[in-house]
Amino acid sequence: MKKIIVLFLLGGLINVSCSKDDDTIVLGNGPIADPSAGVDTEDFMWKAMNFWYFWQAEVDNLADDRFNNSEDYTAFLQSEADPAAFFDEQLRFGEDRFSFYGSDYEEFTNFLSGVTKSNGLSYGLINYDGNLVVGYVRLVVPNSDAASKNIFRGEFFTGVDGQTLTLDNYIDLLNGDNDTYTLNMADFANDTYTPNNKEVTLTKEEGFQENPIHITNTFEIGGRTIGYLYYSRFLRDFDENLNDALNQLKSQGITDLVLDLRYNPGGSTDTARFLASMIYGTNTNDLFSRQRWNSKRQENFSAASLEDYFTDRVSSGSLINSLNFSTVYVLTTGRSASASELLINALDPYMQVIQVGGTTRGKNEFSLTMVDDPLRQGAPYIYTPSRVNNINPDNRWAIQPLCGRIENSIGFSDFTTGLVPEIELEEDLYNLGILGDINEPLLARAIQDITGLSGKRDFTVQMPASPFSGSEMFTPLKDNMILDKMYNSDFMDQ
Repeated sequence: MKKIIVLFLLGGLINVSCSKDDDTIVLGNGPIADPSAGVDTEDFMWKAMNFWYFWQAEVDNLADDRFNNSEDYTAFLQSEADPAAFFDEQLRFGEDRFSFYGSDYEEFTNFLSGVTKSNGLSYGLINYDGNLVVGYVRLVVPNSDAASKNIFRGEFFTGVDGQTLTLDNYIDLLNGDNDTYTLNMADFANDTYTPNNKEVTLTKEEGFQENPIHITNTFEIGGRTIGYLYYSRFLRDFDENLNDALNQLKSQGITDLVLDLRYNPGGSTDTARFLASMIYGTNTNDLFSRQRWNSKRQENFSAASLEDYFTDRVSSGSLINSLNFSTVYVLTTGRSASASELLINALDPYMQVIQVGGTTRGKNEFSLTMVDDPLRQGAPYIYTPSRVNNINPDNRWAIQPLCGRIENSIGFSDFTTGLVPEIELEEDLYNLGILGDINEPLLARAIQDITGLSGKRDFTVQMPASPFSGSEMFTPLKDNMILDKMYNSDFMDQ
């Protein structure tokens, strides 16, 4: 693709003229905020959203001709004193469930690499008996603070620091300023949660980095060698480790693969493409996915820049030794989102993808981390590490807006309500099981389908795990799908 050249004229950037012949974006004069008004953050938010937001045409406040003069524009930026309220009330499209923001861009960018402040406990939260909240442990991240404590998957807690959890206090108690808290544990029987006097004190570690490849196992059953991989997030810094894990399973002669994405909230689109290539194949002529941007941006990109293909190498250059399977089993729940759904959707035209578990989240849009860096050539406002010194030092806010959708090779991207499994089986609070264990219900059900050995296993669910929230909602990026290529300084040359 030829370079997309962004020309900045004094006074801002909004009115856009485009030439498809030479792939040039020319940014003309736009609304100018009064520099003495103290609205740097709101000015950045509006201009970045006007330029990149997927629903820009549907939001009246983001229209190119919304303002008559500088006074009108400045008054609009001053309409909300809180930048968060300004983003939510003035800029966000009503059907947008996933765009968000933060007051410190470093939190966003660290989290892209899996670096965050965490105690390593993943939990779901359930509302019961009116206003009460109970947490259940979904997993304990290896090598974390929680991994060193007496707490395990399938346990319950009803209080924090001696206070009973409610809808009014659970956010402050679990995600307040105090990095150390004590969970008050409980037993669950006869649909009742009863405190059991067990206490577990956990401390969030600054700069904790999670390796998303938690568990790899193989099982010899019914003449099949079944590989299992629990994968927690699509983190691009661990692509080499992911390649090694699949190579290890292949070296053990697996005939089938069960990929556990039940709590995987997404992440890197490139990592999803690498994993798909490791499972299906490395034919670089096979289309993996295609991007769809807003109408203003879509016409600026060549077809080649919108398309991503299966690959024979990860980003480090290491060769992918693909499994070349024609079928893969994927374990999902309502917490499987974004890049997890991209992987399933992109593989579907090429192979049999059998979902086991629950319907996925329905996150079919990709997002980009944006900072106050309007002069980045070719991709204004898009964060890139090499331009940290170019970010406005008086504005550390970042936004994470949805910028487009990714469709598979046959043009399908319409799964806003989630991807429905072929084999439906909810997680059971009475029997969550041990992840990676042959008797864990979702894995056992996949194995049953692979081998055809039904046995006498009863998969009746007594109490479906239906959380209204969980630990992932307290992380900077929640369940976003990150379009990696836009973070590369050479993207516009691709």
